[in-house]
Amino acid sequence: MSENPARARSFDTKAKSICWSKADVVAGRHPERWRKDAAGNVVCKRFFNCLGCLCFEYDHILPFSKGGESVAENCQILQTRVNRLKASKDDLDVDRLKDFSCDVQFTDKELDIIEMAVYGDVIRPGNQCRCRTVAEMLGKYKPKDHTAACKLPTEPL
Repeated sequence: MSENPARARSFDTKAKSICWSKADVVAGRHPERWRKDAAGNVVCKRFFNCLGCLCFEYDHILPFSKGGESVAENCQILQTRVNRLKASKDDLDVDRLKDFSCDVQFTDKELDIIEMAVYGDVIRPGNQCRCRTVAEMLGKYKPKDHTAACKLPTEPL
């Protein structure tokens, strides 16, 4: 007689990939880098499992503690703060989830700066650029990448 294996609490790589791809895209942003969580918050794929306003976690729609499985169909991305306050509640609608959201709203310029800091470039329709190295700025290196260097704002945001 074989025993049932323990249920996996975490989502596997495939489930996470499907979960990310089914989340709403952020207009004008690269869909592999930016998405909206179930409450409409903008999150960055590089900020998985941290505590900032652009951070997110993979969440069980039906909580694991209430029998929810760790499969793509039961997965949604949620801003970390929202997920922590949601805890094991499964009866929260989107408006209630928004009540838990980080209230910082980033401008496009701020998201560009964050994206360049995190990825080294910015990929947006009509606005693709890359980060210049110090050697390049000093004229000691000529890049092979012909993508224009990003122009960062020089005035306060």
